[in-house]
Amino acid sequence: MKLGVEAALVDGLLVAGDVEVKDGRVVAVAVSSPGGRGIAVPGFVDLQVNGFGGVDFLDADVAGYRRAGEALLETGVTAYLPTLITSPEQQLLAAMREVPVGEARPRILGMHLEGPFLSPNRLGTHEASSRRDPDAALLERLLDAGPVRLMTLAPELAGAEQLIDRLLERGVAVSLGHSDATAAQANAAFDRGARSVTHLFNAMRPFLHRDPGIIGAALARDDVVVSVIVDGIHLAPETVLVAARAARGRLALVTDAITGAGVADGSYSLGNLDVHVSEGTVRGPDGVLAGSVLTMIEAVRNLHDLGVPIEDALEAATSTPARVLGDPELGRLDIGAPADIVVLNDRIEIERVFVGGEVRVAV
Repeated sequence: MKLGVEAALVDGLLVAGDVEVKDGRVVAVAVSSPGGRGIAVPGFVDLQVNGFGGVDFLDADVAGYRRAGEALLETGVTAYLPTLITSPEQQLLAAMREVPVGEARPRILGMHLEGPFLSPNRLGTHEASSRRDPDAALLERLLDAGPVRLMTLAPELAGAEQLIDRLLERGVAVSLGHSDATAAQANAAFDRGARSVTHLFNAMRPFLHRDPGIIGAALARDDVVVSVIVDGIHLAPETVLVAARAARGRLALVTDAITGAGVADGSYSLGNLDVHVSEGTVRGPDGVLAGSVLTMIEAVRNLHDLGVPIEDALEAATSTPARVLGDPELGRLDIGAPADIVVLNDRIEIERVFVGGEVRVAV
């Protein structure tokens, strides 16, 4: 089957021609495409989704994940990490056991645990009562409860080094975030194997000219992926451009979406916190930003609208987040890759979404 497109994003380049799919995989690119329309790009990969389409992943069941997945597909996301924020241990363990990893579509790649080993000074809206200092036994209980693929932690906490080592031994990617770490502490964690930063600039030590913190350490390296929330609210346009230019090829878009994403303004939950969505902004009772209602296709458009080349903006939603998880088949559109594909028109709007070569969304 040919997709009928005029170009495709292959290894970061727009290649003229159609894409052919067979048995759920890409079998040819740059195929002659007279009359082809739109561009084919890899399905989007979101590393940080707290909830979507009216579903909160902290209390979702299989049916809830199905509803959220259908809504995520509409936004071009074909693979994601349900993200569970800092919560009481028993609630967290119960939520982890409900995650239907495997045959769900879009693909659930595992879980992102954002906490509980976070800085008490940079919690944002995370529950202070459920925050914990590094605890090896607690970590083992969490890892045994379900397939964790990514954990966000604060590297400056006493004992964090041992947690990083254990996470890497278990095949879990480590991201630094909700942290008051200095640049030296961040670099020590990066040298130990942490390879990403969770929502750069937000909920972390600010960048100062003689105290650059995690932000400066991450932007100065060439082996660290930095994720950003490009919703026009979490970061100023200039801040996004600084990150995009300093970390070209290492910038990953995340939505940090909550229950109300893809629904409407109103009151929702983020874990055990009541939050309110108004005109695209999510805030907790204290007025602190609490996630977003951003979609990944909006994030791509927002980044491109700031002047970032479309190829770079698309890579930030596909191959770069995939690199954090070390999955060579994820976020790619090339011969032999799974046919998880989004077709966009010239206004960067979604026209079709394929999962395993099957049309799941057609606008």
